[in-house]
Amino acid sequence: MTRDQAFLPILMAALAVASLSLMDAFMKSAALAVGALTAAWLRSLMATGIALPLWLVRGGRWPRREVLLLHLQRSTVATFMALTFFYALTKLPIAEAIAISFVAPLIALYLARIMLGETIRQQAILASILGFAGTLVIIAGKIGQADFDRDTALGLVAILSSAMLYAYSFILIRRQSQVAGPAEIATFHSGVSVVILGLAIPFLFEMPETAVLRDLAAAAVLTVIGAMGLAWAYARAEAQVLVPLEYSGFLWASLFGWLFFAEELTLPTAAGTAIIIAACWLATRGRRPPPPIEQV
Repeated sequence: MTRDQAFLPILMAALAVASLSLMDAFMKSAALAVGALTAAWLRSLMATGIALPLWLVRGGRWPRREVLLLHLQRSTVATFMALTFFYALTKLPIAEAIAISFVAPLIALYLARIMLGETIRQQAILASILGFAGTLVIIAGKIGQADFDRDTALGLVAILSSAMLYAYSFILIRRQSQVAGPAEIATFHSGVSVVILGLAIPFLFEMPETAVLRDLAAAAVLTVIGAMGLAWAYARAEAQVLVPLEYSGFLWASLFGWLFFAEELTLPTAAGTAIIIAACWLATRGRRPPPPIEQV
């Protein structure tokens, strides 16, 4: 492989992370306008409209019972993971929400021990403690602000809940990716979300204006672009080369939060993020990281 060929997967992964960070900004705008539930449901509906034809064109067939159950399990987890994340975006700056979500890989270490029987190395235990400390730095910075209120507290609870579900998804996607292709996974991921969130739509749906629909359409397209970009990159380069690029999402989140919502980056958020990233690096040092999970 030439140097240019080796660079292309890195560039593609970086662009995919940027796309998904921009998607978060569009989703925050939509969720502020019509609520997290309506925004999440409409995005899933639009994403299904994109993913389903791709799956069918590739010869999609109805999965076996055990695969279907895995799709349902993972998609249910992902539905509430996304819903709590988008709700958190309506209460917190994008950069802070992204930063706290970075603890998910560390939580996944313990879930892997419980569910998969994997051995937790001492290095990973130290990393999880360090990551928890970084999260506390960010939360302490929020609590110490004069404008800390009930909404901020709800946002922190929501993003921590989303991170827990995100960690659980790490375990499920590793099983799912062994028995189904990306197009099938994406179709069921979005389709199941449409059904689950649709149960509450008759009671909580808010009719969006045209501008909000444009935001949601952009978010759906960016979701597909980001997922396909990551899939292309990880098929052509080692995970240990590409995984660190995931943390560039914090830089994009800071930029888009400032451009779209005039959100300022605080010192506690920057410091806590640095600690969490260092913890994740410590946890994965000396071993090949697992493939990334799909974004919300």
